[in-house]
Amino acid sequence: MHPFRAAVEKGDADAFAGLLAPDAVFNSPVAFKPYRGRETVAAILRAATRVFDDLRYVQEIADPDTGAHALVFKARIGPTEVHGCDFLTVAPNGEITDFTVMLRPMSAVHAMSEAMRPQFDIIARELAGS
Repeated sequence: MHPFRAAVEKGDADAFAGLLAPDAVFNSPVAFKPYRGRETVAAILRAATRVFDDLRYVQEIADPDTGAHALVFKARIGPTEVHGCDFLTVAPNGEITDFTVMLRPMSAVHAMSEAMRPQFDIIARELAGS
């Protein structure tokens, strides 16, 4: 089991930052522009844990030769069922360098966009305090 998955399943959002490379990149399912930097990516991941209900990983696929991991999950955002996948690229030192999230169906993408909008005020306050 990848340590990121273990942290999510334990509800240990603070462990996310320690798993990220200093120059980690996050590719959002709802924004075209990537987000950069350990603190920014960690704040976004913490926000995502606040909007998902009943998040559970249902499959994990890994290629140790390339450091690629796919963590397939199911969750809810309010009444909307979400199916998604976290695609991680992991450096030889174990740090996550790239984190991409894909969601389906379209109603889940819309629900995520709406739920995350107010989270960005919280993210901005977290980053201002770091």
